[in-house]
Amino acid sequence: MTLQYWFMFPIAVLIATIAMASGVGGATFFSPLFILALGLPAEVAIGTGLITEVFGFASGVAAYARKRLIDYRLGVALLTATIPLALLGTWAAGWVDSEFLKVVLGVGLFAVALSFLRAPEQKDVASMDGAIHREYGGEKAETSLTTADGEEIRYTVCNRTEGRLIAGIGGLFVGLISTGLGELNGYFLLQRCRVPSKVSVATSVFVVALTALSASVGHFVRFAQSGGEVLTTVLSIVIFTVPGVVIGAQLGSKVASHIPQKVLERGLGVLFILVAMLTLGEVVL
Repeated sequence: MTLQYWFMFPIAVLIATIAMASGVGGATFFSPLFILALGLPAEVAIGTGLITEVFGFASGVAAYARKRLIDYRLGVALLTATIPLALLGTWAAGWVDSEFLKVVLGVGLFAVALSFLRAPEQKDVASMDGAIHREYGGEKAETSLTTADGEEIRYTVCNRTEGRLIAGIGGLFVGLISTGLGELNGYFLLQRCRVPSKVSVATSVFVVALTALSASVGHFVRFAQSGGEVLTTVLSIVIFTVPGVVIGAQLGSKVASHIPQKVLERGLGVLFILVAMLTLGEVVL
């Protein structure tokens, strides 16, 4: 290992702060950064981004677990689809041409940007929560969660098969390009499966964290088998990014309460469009 990537520590703190405040996976920031700024091959950048992301998400999972907002039964059902397909994506990333991976990553970043720019207003989310409570809550609800604050949340999960299918596709993209699952989960859990927004977010973080963990292990095993310069580079980066995201994850929850969510979403939407264009430009040029 070397200390040449020391500057990644403050960058990781900043990225993790933004990622946790916005709810997007840190690898969505790190993977293109490692490609564009550090010049890493796409498959190495994606794997290193995922390894880094896992430590940041672990903090988020712990926070939601303390609040008792995670629907573990639903989460495990989704993980049966996301983990196998994430490992398939990890395997494919080692065989697919690096330039093709950049194209897929660039297109994926455009999709992430659109998900931010088209995110529903807070009043619309509140309206959906109200509709879920009226239609799928009450005494006949299949699921009842009592939060740490004593709030009882009752609902019935709809479209389970569709949910697994969509989550599985997201898991494949996590293994292949390190992003996509959180954005797909955010759509289907609330709007299609009719899970209240608080539980949707918490359960999505739980699913993304464990899926990213399985994919990152797959990438690290491949790096270890490659050995030599690849393994040295990965370790030299993560010794600075991992402590950075652990700190940034704690700061993100505080920052989120001071920045209007819509402003943050619009800003990130524009940012990801620019990054997507730069990533695709690398292939064209």
